[in-house]
Amino acid sequence: MSSSQDSVLTEYESDSSQTSKLLKKFKETPFVPIGMAGFTLVVGYGLYRLKHRGQMKMSLHLIHTRVAAQGFAVGALTCGVLYSMFREYIWNPKE
Repeated sequence: MSSSQDSVLTEYESDSSQTSKLLKKFKETPFVPIGMAGFTLVVGYGLYRLKHRGQMKMSLHLIHTRVAAQGFAVGALTCGVLYSMFREYIWNPKE
């Protein structure tokens, strides 16, 4: 294979992997992976606290965990949208 074909193949492989897609998304919009990580952490903490919920019903505990996880994800996405709007319209306004 020629060197041009090698570079095309390595570029294609690096663009198609899940890790490279996640890193590219993190560079473009850093709040999306932060929201995903926060969602995962909140759900993990809720599952950990499931044993020590006291007198609270399981369904109520799971609802609170779901609301907290969704709130974190939506909050992170909202911050990302506000950040991108600020970056586009305040820092680099197009005339």
